[in-house]
Formats: sequence, structure tokens, C-alpha cells
Amino acid sequence: MKMQTPDKRFASDTYPTQTFWINFIIKSYARFRKTRASNAFSAIIVSIYNMPQMILLSDVNSVLYQLYETIMWNKLNKSMMFCQAMFGLSFYGVMVILTRFFLEDLGYSEADTMMVVGAFSSIGPLFAIAGGFIADKFLGAYRSLTIAYGTFATGYTLLVLGASTTNVPMSLVGIALASYARGLMSPSYPSLYKRTFSTEEDFENGYPVNYSVNNVGALLGQYLFPMFVLAIGFHGSFMLSAVMAGFAFVTLVIFNKQLVGVGADIDKNSVSLKNWLSFFALSAAMVGLVFFMFSNMDIGQNIVYAIGAAAILYFITLMIKSGKSDALKMGTILIMTVLTTCFFVYYGQMMTSMTMVTINTMRGDLFNIIPIAPEASMAMNPLWCIVAGPVIAMTFSSLEKKGINFSTATKIGFAFIFTAIAFGILTMAVMNIGEDVVIRPEVFLAIHFFQAFAEVIVGSLVVAFILSVAPKHIEGFSVSLFSVAMALSGIVGAVFSTSIALEKGQEITQEIVQNVYGDYFQLLTVLAVVMVAIALISSVIIRKMLDAARADEQPELVEAES
Repeated sequence: MKMQTPDKRFASDTYPTQTFWINFIIKSYARFRKTRASNAFSAIIVSIYNMPQMILLSDVNSVLYQLYETIMWNKLNKSMMFCQAMFGLSFYGVMVILTRFFLEDLGYSEADTMMVVGAFSSIGPLFAIAGGFIADKFLGAYRSLTIAYGTFATGYTLLVLGASTTNVPMSLVGIALASYARGLMSPSYPSLYKRTFSTEEDFENGYPVNYSVNNVGALLGQYLFPMFVLAIGFHGSFMLSAVMAGFAFVTLVIFNKQLVGVGADIDKNSVSLKNWLSFFALSAAMVGLVFFMFSNMDIGQNIVYAIGAAAILYFITLMIKSGKSDALKMGTILIMTVLTTCFFVYYGQMMTSMTMVTINTMRGDLFNIIPIAPEASMAMNPLWCIVAGPVIAMTFSSLEKKGINFSTATKIGFAFIFTAIAFGILTMAVMNIGEDVVIRPEVFLAIHFFQAFAEVIVGSLVVAFILSVAPKHIEGFSVSLFSVAMALSGIVGAVFSTSIALEKGQEITQEIVQNVYGDYFQLLTVLAVVMVAIALISSVIIRKMLDAARADEQPELVEAES
């Protein structure tokens, strides 16, 4: 492969004062990438430093230059990152405008809107379990990914038609298709992307850049699409998303021969009629199920609960049948799943209750110079995640050098501290709101700052922990519990959010904001403080369980050797 020559503005000698950042990231990355358990965290360390136009820091450019020097890029992985960018822009752009679309165009109540949007944001990860099964057993990663982008384009097109004709069922089918496509794409993309690199080392170096591309897409999509709505309406914005997804679909079709050539055997072999029929039957059932859930959220939420409960009960059954050592390790995974579910209930508020609060109260430009629509406040989350990644990495790395090591559960306790601060700020803002019923964008910028730090800690460490303790024969299913936790928390969080829903046409007053919003977020703040204590207690329990598991393994090893 021929390595692309980087732009001259990225040359390292242009920024001679950035030695510290370059050395820190390269050394940290070299250390972290040696262990599978920290792949997710190391991804964040490097990925965040790949946005020179967005962050405008010279050290970012220096690190980007280092990456260009060490990573062997080719047209296949570049084309796939283009597809990833199109996904980030289109999907998160659609998600950020759905709340106002259902409220204003489709006439939904605040309660129903929060349930639908909450479900839309969480159902995709749950169906990633089925998406992985389809890719492994029926179609292969390339076909699954191509169909996923085609399905995205189809779903967004139905949203265009639904917005143009104010057709609720058509709009619900559109977001059902998008949810299914997300589940189909999630496991297929990294599998195929990995095969576009010549070595495992190149992939480990390149995947963080891909993660960064997705962050850029999320940031731009969530910030720009509310403005697009003002200019071209909901139908025009949905059409823009459909075009982006279509570009990704066409890109995959154009590179069909090359991508299939580097794919797995299942990608290269023809698909039998039986497998195609099985795929279409399973897909129709999944889309139908999601449509039914969106149409009947009272029943739909119970379906998610049932799926989540079934997955957890099955895991408990496997745990009971396992030996003592494996059972103890699997028990720690269950504890971590509960903590993760509780955390993502708070994360889900960003798409539901917090969005409703910003729509009703946030007014003005950020720092009086940056225009921002109320619902676009969600864009502050990926912006702060970009900052949080390297800061957290540097902090924990510095502590480890001093011999201070925290367990994953303890770090989740730290995440809940950040969450408590974030929701404490929000509580103070709504409790002390003035008669004009306005909260400045800077308040939400501070809220998202702390919540983003919490998200980076939980999102980067939980899967790594599961991989480090899960028995090899159920490793994949164990990791899927993370998706189950996200789905359950999304629905539970949406249900909680409905408690602050106002009646259609109800006027927003100072008293309503203080009493309805204030009491709700005050309760969440108190519960976050409680979760700090629970996480720290769980850390002690998990440590003792893992110690007992290791102690049980020692006699088995001695017996096996003898």
C-alpha cells in the first residue's frame, strides 16, 4: 500500500512546543494497546486528537501527523470511514430533530414524544444482538452493512413522506427501519473495517480515527440539523439524511469487489436461498416488532423489559451451571450490568427530559456569539467527550504511575459523582429560574461537561471489564449484556421522563418549571449520590468475588499440572 502524504499544515516541526502531548499519547497508546481489556479506552485516548478544524489546537495537528506517519491507509478503510461519517451526520441529525417533529408536526403529547424518542435512541443497541447473528450466520459483514445503509436511506425517505403528508404510521415505519438498520450495522462495521488493514497493529492504530469520525458526525449532525429545519423544514432535513445514507450505500456498492475480497469466507461465498429467506423473515419480524412498539409504547416498553429479563435470566442460568470460579466472574458481570443500566438512565435524559427542558426554557446564543437551537444542546455532549477522553486518560495514567489503581466499579462511582454534579447544576438552574422562564445555553454547556466525563468513563471501561472476566465460551453473549443495559435504561429513563410532561398547549410558567422540573431533577440528583455509595460498595464486593475466583482457580491449575 502507498501511504498518503499528509497535508503540510500538519507537519510536526510547525509545532515544536507540543512534545509533551505527542509523547504522552504515543506512550499511553503503546502501553494500552498491548492489553485487550483496554482497547476501548485506548481508542478514546487517540481518537479525540484527530479534529484540527474543530478544536484548533496545535497539539492536535501534531498528533494527527504522527498518526498519518504510522498508519497504512488505503482506499478501502477511507471509504468505510466516509460511510461512518455519513452515518454520524444523518442518524444523529435525525435523532436531534425527532422531538420537535413529533411535538409540532405529528401532534404528539410531550409524554408520548419522550417515550418514542427514548425508545428510538435505545432500541438499536438491543437489536445489535440479532444483527451480529445475521452477519455471522446468514449474510456476512459486507452484505449486512450494505443492506443496513440501504435500509437507513429507505427509512429516512419514509420520514420525508411522513413529514410531507403528516402521516404518523409512515413516520413510525421510517424510524423503525432506522432502528433496525442501526442494529444490523453495529456489529458488521467493525468486523469489515478490521479486514481493510494489512495487520492487526494497523487496525489498532486506525480504529481510534474511525471513532473520532463518528464523534465529528454526531457533533455536526446534532448542531446543524435544527438549523436545517428552519431553512428547509423537517421533510428537507430528512431528505438530506436519506441522501447521506444513500451516498454511503453507493460507496459500499462501488467498492463491492475489493471489500468482498478482504472479507471473511461467508462474504465471498454465495448466500443460499434458505439463508435469504431466513434473513427476510427475521428482518420483517424485527421491523414489525419495532413498529408495533412505537405505535403502542405501553405494550412496547413491556416487550423490552421481557427481552432484557430473558437475556439476564439466561445468563444467570449459565452462571448456575458453571464452575465456582466462572460463576463468581459472571456474578461480577451482573453487578456491572446493573450499575451500567442505572447510569444510562441518566444518560437517556439527554434525549428525553433534558431536551424537553431546553425546548421550553433555553434561549439565546452561546456566549452571545454562537447561535444554537434549543434541541441542539445535545451537540454539547460529543463536544465535551472529545475533551474528556484525553483528560481522563492522563489522570488515571498519572495515578497509576504513583501506584494508585482504581477498580472499574470505583471509576463508575466517580462517574456518578460527575452525574450528581451535572444534575445538581440543572436542579439549581430550574429552581432559581426567573419570571422570564429562560435558562442560558451556558448552563447546559456546564451540565454536559460533567455528564460527558461520566459517559466517557462508563462507556470506555465497562465492555473492557466484561471482556477481561467473561468465560471465553460466552464472551460474545456477555458483551451483549451491555446492549441490553442500554436498551433497558433507555426505556426506563423515558418512562421516568414522562413525569415532567406537560399537557398540550399548557403555558410554561416560573411555578411549573420550579415545581415540576425542579422536583424531578432534584430527585435524580439525590439518587445519583446514592448510586455513588452503591458503586463504591459494589467495588468492594466485586474485588472479593474476583479474589475468590482466582483462589478457586489455583487448586484446579495444580491438579491439572499433576
